[in-house]
Amino acid sequence: MPGTLYIVATPIGNLQDITLRALAILREVPVLACEDTRHTGMLLKALEIDRTGRRLIAFHDMNERRQVPLLLSILQEGQDVALVSDAGTPLVSDPGYRIVSEAAAAGISVVPIPGPCSAITALSASGLPSDRFTFMGFVAPKSPRRMKAFAELGRMTGTAIFFVPARTLEKVLAEIGLAIPGATVVVARELTKLHEEFVRGSPEACAAAFSGRTPRGEVTLLVSPPRDREDRPVE
Repeated sequence: MPGTLYIVATPIGNLQDITLRALAILREVPVLACEDTRHTGMLLKALEIDRTGRRLIAFHDMNERRQVPLLLSILQEGQDVALVSDAGTPLVSDPGYRIVSEAAAAGISVVPIPGPCSAITALSASGLPSDRFTFMGFVAPKSPRRMKAFAELGRMTGTAIFFVPARTLEKVLAEIGLAIPGATVVVARELTKLHEEFVRGSPEACAAAFSGRTPRGEVTLLVSPPRDREDRPVE
């Protein structure tokens, strides 16, 4: 009988956000497929989970295609596997699509263990319309492609959610201001951590708030076109 592939969400910052179910799975499964084995090893240590007898397998963007046959063979041999990313819910702009697709096609049970997700966490506290939203993933690396994507947002309804490398934040905010006049944006950073911060307002105001200071890592950026607020009926 084949094993089960568990898709396990892990904290995006605050370790107390780990769920009881995630803890149970991480304690029990013999094999963990990790975006970064060192990072997952530190997480297990912080959660006081014994690694003895555990197999941690690197599973990231660069080797995902190559590692799928290995994980499938492990599952088909009857061993359970937990897929974890460095933070949050796997497959949300993280590797995992191929193994989930292949496992499901092979009749292997795929079980989600829900938990933290930075996109949803940011949306819930953004103050922007949340009844309709689109997750756009990471912004394009080059300005022309970003500008094209932002221009298309002006024809959409609902809130768009992006991941943005912090080093490009001010440039991205300036591009949104040009592409979508009147848009409201929210910059969410350090979510669930000690220095969690939400900056809300126009693209220009948010850019000014970060002038002279560059956040580390990546931020979650939410964008609401002006007509999405104007056309929304009062409930």
